[in-house]
Amino acid sequence: MDFTPMVDMMMLLITFFMLCTTLAKPQTMELSMPTNDENLQDQDKSVTKASYTITMFVTADNQIYYVKGLPKYDDPTCLQKTTWGKDGIRKVLISHVTEDGTQPVLDIMTAKAKLDQERHANPDMPQAKYDERLKAIKNGDLNGDGNKIQTMTVIIKATDNSSYLNLVDALDEMQICSINKYVIDKINDQDKKLLEEAKVKE
Repeated sequence: MDFTPMVDMMMLLITFFMLCTTLAKPQTMELSMPTNDENLQDQDKSVTKASYTITMFVTADNQIYYVKGLPKYDDPTCLQKTTWGKDGIRKVLISHVTEDGTQPVLDIMTAKAKLDQERHANPDMPQAKYDERLKAIKNGDLNGDGNKIQTMTVIIKATDNSSYLNLVDALDEMQICSINKYVIDKINDQDKKLLEEAKVKE
């Protein structure tokens, strides 16, 4: 049996798999985690004010709760229930007003929308320049002049019986709202007790 034609077929297969491997790039999600730097000063670890913080609780049956600021374990009324999507947790994040009377998430999303309009009007804008300006906006530098605003910090806590899909949904909301400071934290016994008390009152 003549195996010469098989050589051409093998070359075609190799070329096919090489192209598919190059084009099929994995899609990743940016995830910010807290630093483990032991040299970080205590005052630098707690620079975020409570009014610039929202704690999210992802629970079973597609349920989501939130606390404006840090949880007050002696006050179950601090825990509020909401839904997923633009009329739920996204609306909570965007409309959040700090003690200074500012809306940091809304301000950053507005600055990002202006940047997107500028890019649409100028298609020749390099991707690297767009990414650099977007990163600056997410860090609070809205106008690119070095004057930064304080940004929001979101703490995401998921219960053991919550779904992985809901956790991904929570991370998606961080990207949609252009929130650069967020962390997935472990849920503790006080959090569980707070959730149980809130569910009893429903």
